Amino acid sequence: MTDKNLYDALEKIFHEPNRLSIMSALCVADAGLTFRELKEECSLTDGNLNRHLKVLDEAKVIQTKKEFKENKPRTTVSISELGLKRFNEYLEALNEVLLKARKAIP
Repeated sequence: MTDKNLYDALEKIFHEPNRLSIMSALCVADAGLTFRELKEECSLTDGNLNRHLKVLDEAKVIQTKKEFKENKPRTTVSISELGLKRFNEYLEALNEVLLKARKAIP
């Protein structure tokens, strides 16, 4: 991969710190995470998490499931197959960029 392609692979959708933490948390949660669990895991407010989930949902990299549990609404968020593929590509590119930077530091 050329340097230009390498940096292009750093998708802005994932490069934002809060979305990076959301995607990272979802990668290790096989059954997904509830909104509350994700909010606590990533230390976000309701509004902030909602805003980031909207962006990720529009990009089709996450899936949300809304249901009622004991008459209370519950939203569960999981990473989509496309999201897993794209996020993995992003992480590989980020790793290459960081290795390149590390090698350049005396």
